[in-house]
Amino acid sequence: MTVRIADVEIPDSALARAATELVRAAAEPLVYDHSRRVFLFGAFVGDREGLTYDPELLYVGAMFHDLGLTRTYRTSDQRFEIDGADEARRFLREHGVSEEGSRVVWEAIALHTTPEIPHHMAPEIALVTTGVEADVLGIGLDAIPDEARAEIVAAHPRPDFKRRILAAFTDGIAHRPQTTFGNVKADVLERFVPGYVRTNFVDVIENSAWPE
Repeated sequence: MTVRIADVEIPDSALARAATELVRAAAEPLVYDHSRRVFLFGAFVGDREGLTYDPELLYVGAMFHDLGLTRTYRTSDQRFEIDGADEARRFLREHGVSEEGSRVVWEAIALHTTPEIPHHMAPEIALVTTGVEADVLGIGLDAIPDEARAEIVAAHPRPDFKRRILAAFTDGIAHRPQTTFGNVKADVLERFVPGYVRTNFVDVIENSAWPE
């Protein structure tokens, strides 16, 4: 059955349904609803801006973007973004998606916490970041009318979202603090994990093996 929210059609292909089932099984409702809002906000902005994008690829990118925070898919030796990106690529290949399509989704997920760069890449990559920035940081909300925003949130509520998403970030990365070097998640550990000391880029250079 076709579902439209804020005039955005949620893909209902076999691929999209399989992605929805996988994320529902692995993620808490907090992450599931957040991921659906990321798709809806990203697609809404993309449609308003007249961008040409593949709705299925955008949907998988949005739905899998925080999968690396879940207990099922998290690892201990790489950034959580890469966990989700790797699983998305595996999933897409398994469902017959081209290497190019799989690469676009991998990059969309791997780069969604990297400011600016995604917005200079393929529309699907840019729009995953657009959706994340809107839902988590409130960036670009002025591009989404109040009525559309209300319809999206009614379909996928965000109760106590700020506190709960920060707790989910902390839980998903506290066991691998080394992976936050040079990215925004170091701010999360600095705020919420006692004793955490962020790696300093200047210290890395000054203490490297080079004599000068």
